[in-house]
Amino acid sequence: MKEPRKITYLQTIQGFIRLIRWQNLAIIVFTQYFTRFFLIEDKLLSFSHLIETFKERNLFIIALATVLIAASGYIINDYYDVKIDLVNKPERVVIGRYIKRRWALVIHQIFNGSGILLGLLVSRKVALVNLAAVFCLWLYSNQLKRLAFWGNLMVAILTGFSLLVLAVYYPGHQREVWIYAIFSFFITLIREIIKDMEDVKGDEKHGCRTLPIIWGIAQTKLLLYCLIACFISTLFILATQFPNDRIAYIFLLMMFPVGFLTYKLVYADKPRDFSFLSNACKIIMLIGVLTMIFV
Repeated sequence: MKEPRKITYLQTIQGFIRLIRWQNLAIIVFTQYFTRFFLIEDKLLSFSHLIETFKERNLFIIALATVLIAASGYIINDYYDVKIDLVNKPERVVIGRYIKRRWALVIHQIFNGSGILLGLLVSRKVALVNLAAVFCLWLYSNQLKRLAFWGNLMVAILTGFSLLVLAVYYPGHQREVWIYAIFSFFITLIREIIKDMEDVKGDEKHGCRTLPIIWGIAQTKLLLYCLIACFISTLFILATQFPNDRIAYIFLLMMFPVGFLTYKLVYADKPRDFSFLSNACKIIMLIGVLTMIFV
């Protein structure tokens, strides 16, 4: 009888790093620091000012708390989705293979508690935002993920939280932060629905009621076209309310990658096509963050 393969400490560490989606966490930190430096701060942009921003204690605490809560969300999401992921992405399964299920729950709880306590070190408002994020993540993973659209909506709201927590704490340029939070909300909502289209096979096998399963791919695409139209309209309406008209021009230029996304969506019909579109949404998000330089 073949003995079970032993898991080394290195494999456990590598699995944990994959589990918490370190690339996504790095994007969160980058976005928060970028927002603080280019969008919120009124000082003259310089190298010394950049160093001051990196040394800012409360910004570091906010970013660390956000990362811990986001990592906790990825852990609990994978905890509930092990069987589904064994169908959709078997090579990426970590919980039960490299990390025991009970340890995944312990780490999840430690990260959540730490995120809330770190928020208290900054302000009560930040702690309340973090507490709301923790609750929403639990609700999403335990209940909403398997419901059509509501799970997608919750993930999009949580993405917006990573910027709104800065608007809660920092008094400057709150309207600009809000418009970028709305941008993040829409592009994340679009991406989450596209990911459901990619994962239909495993979701259907395990009883998930996502939009592509209930409506079919064609009707789900129609919803995405409507969301993209709302996305574009909302951003332009908000942008025209600012005395600084550069935001309107910035979002006008953003129509090129969004238009390309829509074009590719029309012809997408295979999992690899939807995987490409999901990655394209990430790139659009990154481009959107980089435009803060010009606001």
